[in-house]
Amino acid sequence: MRKTLLLFVIIAGFGVSELEAQTSPTITSWLLNNTGITGRHYISGNSTPINDTASANVQRVRYSNNFAYINCSGIPSYIVGPYLDGNPSLATNNAWLFKLPLNPVENTGTLTATPFGAIGVFINGVPMYDYKDGQSYRLSTQQDNAMGDGVWNRNAIMAENDGFDCAKGHPSPIFNGPPGQGTLEGGSYHHHQNPTAFNMDLVEVSDICQLYLADGLFTLDSTEHSPLIGFAFDGFPVYGAYGYANTDGTGGLKLIMSSYQKRNISTRTTYADGSTVTAGPNVSAAYPLGWYREDYEFIANSGDLDEHNGRFCVTPEYPNGTYAYFATVDENWNSAYPYMVGPEYYGVTNGGSTNSVSESTTDYTGPNGISENAESSLSVAVFPNPASDLVAVQVKGLLRSNMSVKMYDMKGSLVAETSLNQGSTIWHIDTRTIYNGEYLVVATDGKNTFTQKLMIQH
Repeated sequence: MRKTLLLFVIIAGFGVSELEAQTSPTITSWLLNNTGITGRHYISGNSTPINDTASANVQRVRYSNNFAYINCSGIPSYIVGPYLDGNPSLATNNAWLFKLPLNPVENTGTLTATPFGAIGVFINGVPMYDYKDGQSYRLSTQQDNAMGDGVWNRNAIMAENDGFDCAKGHPSPIFNGPPGQGTLEGGSYHHHQNPTAFNMDLVEVSDICQLYLADGLFTLDSTEHSPLIGFAFDGFPVYGAYGYANTDGTGGLKLIMSSYQKRNISTRTTYADGSTVTAGPNVSAAYPLGWYREDYEFIANSGDLDEHNGRFCVTPEYPNGTYAYFATVDENWNSAYPYMVGPEYYGVTNGGSTNSVSESTTDYTGPNGISENAESSLSVAVFPNPASDLVAVQVKGLLRSNMSVKMYDMKGSLVAETSLNQGSTIWHIDTRTIYNGEYLVVATDGKNTFTQKLMIQH
C-alpha cells in the first residue's frame, strides 16, 4: 500500500510539472509559423515589397523541465526596410536558437549589465536589443565612433532614427571579417525599442511609413492591457506600454511610465551620481540631451517602474503576478528610455543564444501562438470611415494567428480580400477605383469574426 501511494505521488508530481509546462507563457506565447509565412522587404526607391524565401516568425518551440528552446529565423511577418542611413545590409535568416529559463529568479548578487547585441527575444523570434549602438564619444577626435572612450555611450534610438524602418527596426551588418574589411554576408534584424509602427504613434518622429508603408508587431491600445511581446534573457516577460494601474491588477489601465528622466545639464563632465568623468560634447543641436545613455538618471518613484524598467505585478498571462519589464513610451507614444530592459537585468541571466540543445525536450506544437493563460479576442478598426482614396483595416493589440479580411458590396459580391499574417497589424485598401456606396468588411481569425459597414465617398 505504501509503495502504491508513493508511486501515485511521484506520478502526480510529474503530471503537475507537465501541466505547468504546457501552460507556461514562456512556452505558449510564441508566434509559431505553421502556415509557411515568409518575410518581405522594401529596398530604397521601390515602394513595392519583395517576397523573401526565409520563413517568418518562430519555427519550433521545445521545452525541458527548466528551459524553453526557440528556433527562429529572426525575420518578422511584417515588411521590413529600407534603411535610409546608408546601412548596407538586409534582414537575413540567422537560424537563431534561443534558450530561456522557465523558472526565472531575481538576481540578489552582482547584477548583470545588458550586453551589446541581443538581450532577449520578441515572440515573433526577432532579437531584442537595448539602447546601445556600439559607439561612444572620443574626446581626442571630438566625435562618436566605435573606438570611443566608452564614457558617453551613444543612444541608438536617437542617433539611428533615420535608419529605422516603419516598424522601428533595422539589421546590424554581418561580415565574414572585421567591419569595413570583410565581405558583407547578411544582417541581423532587431528592435531597440517598442516594435510598433512609427505612423501609429500619436506624434510621428519619422516619415518612413509615408514612403514605405508597413506595420509592426502590435498596436498600442489604451483600452486594453498591452500584450506580452517577448522575454528577456533572464526569463522574465516584456509587455507593451499599457498595464494595470495597480500591481494587484485593479484600478483600470494606465500608461506604464519609466522612472528615468533626462538630466538637467548643459555640459557633459559628470555622471548623475556626481562623479567627474572624461568630458563629452556640450549639449547642442548636434548632440541633444538624450543622445547618450549617461544623459539620463533614475528617479525612484517618479514613474511606475524600477531601475530595470520593470515591476512585480499581475498581468493577463500571470494572474498570480510576475516580475515584468515594459516597453516604455511617453505620452506621445514615442519610445522612452530605457526602452525595454536595462541598463541591468533584474534576474539571473542563464538564457541567451545557444548553438545546440543538450538535454531531453518535448516539442510544443500549439495552439498556434495563443497563450493559454490569456483570453483571445479580435478587435479591429476600419478607418477612415467614410473613406475616399484609402482605407485601413487594423488589428488592435497583437494578432496571434492569421486573419482573413474580405470586403463585400451590399449585394454580397466580393470586392477585395487579403490575409493578415500573425504578428502583423494592418491592411490598406486602395478605394480610388471602388464605386461610391456602402460596403461590408468582414475579418476572421477562425475563432472570432468582426464585421463593420464601410462607406465609400469620392
